[in-house]
Amino acid sequence: MSASATANQVRASHILIKHQGSRRKASWKDPGGRVIMSTTRESAVSQLQALRDDIVSGKAKFEDLASSFSDCSSAKRGGDLGPFGRGQMQKPFEEATYALKVGEISDIVDTDSGVHIILRTG
Repeated sequence: MSASATANQVRASHILIKHQGSRRKASWKDPGGRVIMSTTRESAVSQLQALRDDIVSGKAKFEDLASSFSDCSSAKRGGDLGPFGRGQMQKPFEEATYALKVGEISDIVDTDSGVHIILRTG
């Protein structure tokens, strides 16, 4: 990989909350999808907003909340997705991540997977 390819990569962690509209209605914490199937987008957004408020206010650490609440398997790594470049993530997720400065947390981001908050780490 050339130096410029690496320079164009970002690194991020996220918290994903799945809902009725999510493409895959199952996760590591809800393998049968029962909770996800009964979660509206609005409810997923308000859960995520509450988590975001706790992180921003310093009440909780991003990685701790990701480990407990994220519907993504990255929860086991505190939400860390590792480095990625353009074209590797769903477009809204990619655009939101590239728009953040390192250390910043996004507002709610909608993708086919569900709703996310993203912390840019690199």
